[in-house]
Amino acid sequence: MITVSIVDDHKIVADGLEKIIEKSNIAQVAWKAHTAADSLIKLANIQPQVLLLDIGLPDKSGLDLCPQIKALYPNVRIIMLTSYAEYAFIRHALRNGASGYILKNSEAEEIIDGIRTVAVGAFESGKIFLCQEAHTMLSKSREVAIQLTRREHELLSLIAQGKTSIEIADKMNLGYETVRSYRKNLHVKLGTHNAAELTKLAIDLTLTSSVRP
Repeated sequence: MITVSIVDDHKIVADGLEKIIEKSNIAQVAWKAHTAADSLIKLANIQPQVLLLDIGLPDKSGLDLCPQIKALYPNVRIIMLTSYAEYAFIRHALRNGASGYILKNSEAEEIIDGIRTVAVGAFESGKIFLCQEAHTMLSKSREVAIQLTRREHELLSLIAQGKTSIEIADKMNLGYETVRSYRKNLHVKLGTHNAAELTKLAIDLTLTSSVRP
């Protein structure tokens, strides 16, 4: 049996994944965690063969947690299981050491196939698993135009004006945590690593970036 652990801040999602895995007859769940901090505590005691890791955790991005886990436990195979269906996130996850990328709207069979593939792939260097939608997106030209939503364009404009996150939240009529989440997404999409880089890019960025509704 393949040992699997689940890190997802939504209990209902984690419980649903556990049922899918337990019914597969090829894997079993070692433990579940709902925060990055809790996952590190549990990893210190039990290292599963496969870790299903969400990106949008409340205390730390799964994209940042991934390389941290790989540095501590290189034998743990990580599959990003997320709702972020964008090229930039897939590329970032794989660069950070993920062995797979599966969207949460994938069929149960595809999730189990991913678990099986990366578990076996532990003995094959470079073996990764992508769900069909992620594979299609990654197969597109690597020179994909940066896709920004209208909200993200508005946020960039306010960042360029030197507005703080609190001021931006008030201006955009959004919660502070929502603005922080938007900023994290922009860091991934634009390849920036801190507020200074994001601000500079926001000022320099032309308005020719493609917009999707």
